[in-house]
Amino acid sequence: MAFLGMEYKANELPESQSFEPLPPGPYNLKITEATLKDTKSGTGQYIAMRLDVTGPTNVGRVIFDNLNIRNPSSKAEEIARQKLGELMRAIGLAAVSDTDQLVNRDVAALVKTEKSEEYGDKSVVAHYKAIGGSAMPTTEAKAPAAGAKPPWAK
Repeated sequence: MAFLGMEYKANELPESQSFEPLPPGPYNLKITEATLKDTKSGTGQYIAMRLDVTGPTNVGRVIFDNLNIRNPSSKAEEIARQKLGELMRAIGLAAVSDTDQLVNRDVAALVKTEKSEEYGDKSVVAHYKAIGGSAMPTTEAKAPAAGAKPPWAK
């Protein structure tokens, strides 16, 4: 047994926030945790992220996002890598090799509600973008389309 040093009264402590999904829409988020985890089946790995809402509403609420970077399903990998690229461009990372590089970064996101009868509805990140709306320009030059004129020739 351990003495707490004082008596806590339930009616004087703050109540927890709702577990209801956030209203769909744009939110500013801070990545507060990012770890690499093995899938339950042991056949893949995913980046598990905790994102805390910083505004414009529902400040303090939390969203979780998992990116299946290694998975037997090539479609799951493709979706995760696309989303990871979106996230990296939004927070200004040209390359990432450690989940710690994602932590304490601010990002804007479009949040939607994912329906589930089995687990209950939950909030999920549909897309990431830079705060302020524009994504970071890529450092790779894109080749012009065949027959396209360069910008200065138009």
